[in-house]
Amino acid sequence: MRLVEFFLNNRTEVIELTVEHLWLVGVSMLLAVVVGVPLGILLTRRPLLNKPVLGGANIMQTIPSLALFGLLMPVPWVGERADRLTILALTLYALLPIIRNTYAGINGVDHAVVEAGRGMGMTDGQLLVQVQLPLALRVILAGVRVATVISVGVATSAAAIGAGGLGEYIFRGLAMVNNQLILAGAIPAALLALGADLGLGLLEKSLRPRNLG
Repeated sequence: MRLVEFFLNNRTEVIELTVEHLWLVGVSMLLAVVVGVPLGILLTRRPLLNKPVLGGANIMQTIPSLALFGLLMPVPWVGERADRLTILALTLYALLPIIRNTYAGINGVDHAVVEAGRGMGMTDGQLLVQVQLPLALRVILAGVRVATVISVGVATSAAAIGAGGLGEYIFRGLAMVNNQLILAGAIPAALLALGADLGLGLLEKSLRPRNLG
């Protein structure tokens, strides 16, 4: 009950921090999709790049968030503002599942379907846009779903460098040894992650081909 009272008494601040959190995650996910999907497509065309690209994205995921913030701080322009720094870090964290699922989704398209398209005179570009990407979309979306949930969680660490978000309550609660403040940040962040997972899961499910007849 005390936590509910806290939310009611501080609803304006809670909403502001939630919006900040969503903005950081939303922008970083947009950038991750813009970069990750083309990279995944590139790997299907240039298999030699598979290990270095996926290996690099994998390494990014193994670096703790606060350590990654520290590594990116010297980067010109990016390190000058906490929100830019956070968005870049979240984008790097989100790349692996998006690249990997894009690569797997396109490679998983039935070879007979691709050959049938070629037999109809389709170019590689037409095959990609009209055949492979539509059939791989559900797998790609699954990668975006995983990346979004990861980003919502990692974004709580952004408060440590002054980027805002729901992590503000968590770090403030840790400093004051106040469990109520910690929960005030952790619960909304967890609900955002669950909501994103559920929403994208439903979208992914809607893309599954329905049985006819």
